[in-house]
Amino acid sequence: MTNLKIAYQGEPGAYSEIAALRLGQPLPCNSFEEVFSAVENRRADMAVLPMENSLGGSIHQNYDLLLQHPVVIKAETFVKVEHCLLGLEGSSPETAQRVLSHPQALAQCRNFFATHPNLTAEAAYDTAGSAKMIASEQDPTKLAIASQRAGELYGLEILQRNLADEEWNITRFFCITHAQHPESLEQTAGYDTSRQKTTIVFTLPNEQGSLFKALATMALRNIDLTKIESRPFRKKAFEYLFHVDILGHCDDPAISHALSHLREFATMVKVLGSYGVVNA
Repeated sequence: MTNLKIAYQGEPGAYSEIAALRLGQPLPCNSFEEVFSAVENRRADMAVLPMENSLGGSIHQNYDLLLQHPVVIKAETFVKVEHCLLGLEGSSPETAQRVLSHPQALAQCRNFFATHPNLTAEAAYDTAGSAKMIASEQDPTKLAIASQRAGELYGLEILQRNLADEEWNITRFFCITHAQHPESLEQTAGYDTSRQKTTIVFTLPNEQGSLFKALATMALRNIDLTKIESRPFRKKAFEYLFHVDILGHCDDPAISHALSHLREFATMVKVLGSYGVVNA
């Protein structure tokens, strides 16, 4: 582990902390805005942000925040989400009444609740925070859905593993740093730059065929797009931002030429970063 301070949203034991531990010393924050503030004000060297879940889709708030702060993406990492049912010693899903967790985690465990009609799902601010609350309140009628690490940190028993409806539950995280004072990940174990990605965001004039033209700048150069998603543009009603992930580095000749071509007619183009992956 490096000495870098890595901001993340949530309590110790959160899945975001698992991502942060791959980069350095985790620094918990109460909100995503606080995470960005920690990087911007240099209280943290880097931060990890959940951007997309294989079941729940994109975390739109973080895509919006990337544009509002002077940060750059330095890496991505993927964390397998393995939900556990946690409780006090002696608790059981048969005698409990409520199960606390983050709303997304609760939504990912619908089958469990369908087979346990005696249990009421109760939304909380964080998966690990739910485990912390159970440990603090010492109420055996309450359980939590969180990671195994959260159970270990807060002294809870694992009552059941693999609670999610689908096995392929994976969250993609961006590792960000200050754009003017970027940190290096070259000394980070597991950092692989052999297959890089570039994330860009752009806006287009409201003209017929403008999105086709934008995508053609890449398609004609055989550039592989791994994701495209539109978001409402907060500065203008009913206009949209397009977030695109591309295989390759922004300095690669084909991508550099495509971006130059795109800038000829797009109303805004911003490269959010070119980056490798931090493996577990």
